[in-house]
Amino acid sequence: MSKAKLLLIAAGAFIALAAVYFAVPQKPEQAAASPEISAEPVFAASFKDLDDKLQPLKQWRGKVVVLNFWAPWCPPCREEMPDFIKLQDKYHERGLVFIGVALDEKIKVQAFADEIGVNYPIFLGEMEAVDLAKKIGNRLGGLPFTVVIDRNGRIVASEVGGLTLARLEKIVLPLL
Repeated sequence: MSKAKLLLIAAGAFIALAAVYFAVPQKPEQAAASPEISAEPVFAASFKDLDDKLQPLKQWRGKVVVLNFWAPWCPPCREEMPDFIKLQDKYHERGLVFIGVALDEKIKVQAFADEIGVNYPIFLGEMEAVDLAKKIGNRLGGLPFTVVIDRNGRIVASEVGGLTLARLEKIVLPLL
């Protein structure tokens, strides 16, 4: 496939995802997750890390988990990640762990993660990551998509679209 065709396909995908992002109403407060959505698919999943090692997400069961599906080309993803880094630094000793599942090529993911100094696990997701996101509430497939899982393994909040430091802190602090 020619470079021009690949660029056209990538641009089309970006426009479609941006349309979904802006079509989803932005709420003033974080929405609670639906009680029928279980976090079990999260803890049953495994993804490759940036060293190509398969990592099971069950290793973080019992922690407060902020699971974020993102891509380096996604502007709201790029905006929220520095706040994730700050919160990971501030609260990791209290049992908070951020986990990023990137939907892009390894080289692009690694370059962006290195550029901003990501201090939490980053995994590479493909179709299984898209399927997992849908199972846990991302019915439209928008990015970024974030779920917060409490220590008991329940999804307590989910959000399509970027999160601010203040909103995320308001959600996770009572769980720590």
